[in-house]
Amino acid sequence: MRSIRHLLSTLFVCALCFAPAFGDDSEMSHTGAMPEKLGTVHFPISCSPIAAAQFERAVGILHSFGYPEAAEAFNGVAHTDPTCAMAYWGVAMTYYHQMWEPPDIAALAAGWQAAETARKLGAKTRREKDYIAAIDTFYKNYDTLDYMTRALAYTSAMERLYARYPDDREAAIFYALALDATAPPTDKTYANQRNAGAILEKIFVEQPDHPGVAHYIIHADDYPPLAQEALPAARRYAQIAPSMAHALHMPSHIFTRLGLWDESIASNLASANAIAQSISASSSGAASTGQQLHALDYLEYAYLQTGQVHEAKAVADRVAAIQTVMPQDLAAAYGIAAIPARYAIELGHWAEAAKLPLNLASIPKDKYPWCVSTVTFARAIGLARMNNPQASSFANELAADVARLKVANQLYWASEVQIEWDEADGWIAHAAKKDDVALADMRKAVALEDSTEKHAVTPGPIEPAHEMLGDLLLATGEPRLALAEYEASLRISPNRFHALACAARAAYRSGDTTKARTYYAQLVMVAKHADPDVAPITEAKAFLAAN
Repeated sequence: MRSIRHLLSTLFVCALCFAPAFGDDSEMSHTGAMPEKLGTVHFPISCSPIAAAQFERAVGILHSFGYPEAAEAFNGVAHTDPTCAMAYWGVAMTYYHQMWEPPDIAALAAGWQAAETARKLGAKTRREKDYIAAIDTFYKNYDTLDYMTRALAYTSAMERLYARYPDDREAAIFYALALDATAPPTDKTYANQRNAGAILEKIFVEQPDHPGVAHYIIHADDYPPLAQEALPAARRYAQIAPSMAHALHMPSHIFTRLGLWDESIASNLASANAIAQSISASSSGAASTGQQLHALDYLEYAYLQTGQVHEAKAVADRVAAIQTVMPQDLAAAYGIAAIPARYAIELGHWAEAAKLPLNLASIPKDKYPWCVSTVTFARAIGLARMNNPQASSFANELAADVARLKVANQLYWASEVQIEWDEADGWIAHAAKKDDVALADMRKAVALEDSTEKHAVTPGPIEPAHEMLGDLLLATGEPRLALAEYEASLRISPNRFHALACAARAAYRSGDTTKARTYYAQLVMVAKHADPDVAPITEAKAFLAAN
């Protein structure tokens, strides 16, 4: 495994050299800087030899979630060989973003049309017909069947295909992805994810340059108990497919889970800068994409965990300047809402949190209402921490958001906003000197957060519920209980700046100087690149010098 220094160097070279061009591996990009590198895929089909080669390249792009580029590539396959049914299978696959969000009605209609075209053209082999039939199960009756019913039907179809063709590695890889995509967020045994990982790890040994294998191992292990297993794949993926900005970003999911902040920063700088090279500013202001905002959210998160406040502020300012976002997807909406909220709450800038503007750029607010709730939550927390009674009105908005999300059957996001509502109510009760109520509310938030998993769109909660409870316990004079909550948070999310700093304070106030020294020393090590004026680092160094 390569050293961190070598990895950082590699990722920064990727950021400088990336170009959004897609040609043969032997061709140079339009900047002349770097040949296209997408990884190696072996997916034989019965179409013409030229079309078959183009098809494998298109599948390589698909495996790195380059959906628009993959659609263009699959359409190119159809142009080369109009009888190639698998070209339209590929187009249909580009409308099904399994790890992101359900397709809207326009995408469903387009995917169904592509799947129907593939079926009507008729594949030349039984295996290809089975691939087409599998994606057909996802789009069939899309206007009457709910998303998860169709997603599970597709997973079952891929399981049958995987069993029927045990030597077809692509069948195994796509089945593993489907397993992960349909895993219940409340399943703490991680049964689907473990099954997917077991399939993929075997193939990773055989095909270490396959983009989908490394990519999907990261997704399958993007959970606290599993993340360590994905570290080799995370450190490999950016080298496999550096021409894909998503491949530059995706390793940071594991780096974030493990608290490897320097590697996360390098990964997301590479990804965000690569995307920026393919975006020109619009006439009305800065332009961005969901994937760029996704990388910037992870980047800001990592900067905050290392005490690099000025760098985090630069990211927040960059996002505040965005006026146009295309496409209008969940990654974009969440990044725009979460980045300023995360900056203010993590740093305890309560007045700033209380006044956060709702800037979802060109994204309709009713499309992703839980992103609006993120800003509402930040306002409520900011006001409550300043003992401002106006906090209650924002908490009431969160309550209304939960009810609306339940009616809309957005149950996962309803539970996420419920956590925020409970946390806001907790601080409001504390401001009203009702600490029994405050602690009960906060413990409800902890229990609910512990019972589910974060969405892939976010590096983590705006502040983990265990840390919120720890903060409240410190404020109510219970440092020993607070320490237990910070330690619980660190077991889930290692090396978080706030948890380390507060664990040290809670240990010291509890009379445990040894633990205080341990956590302060860890904080100084994790935040070795911190800005010189960051108060917890100054505090930590002073304590360590005196103890």
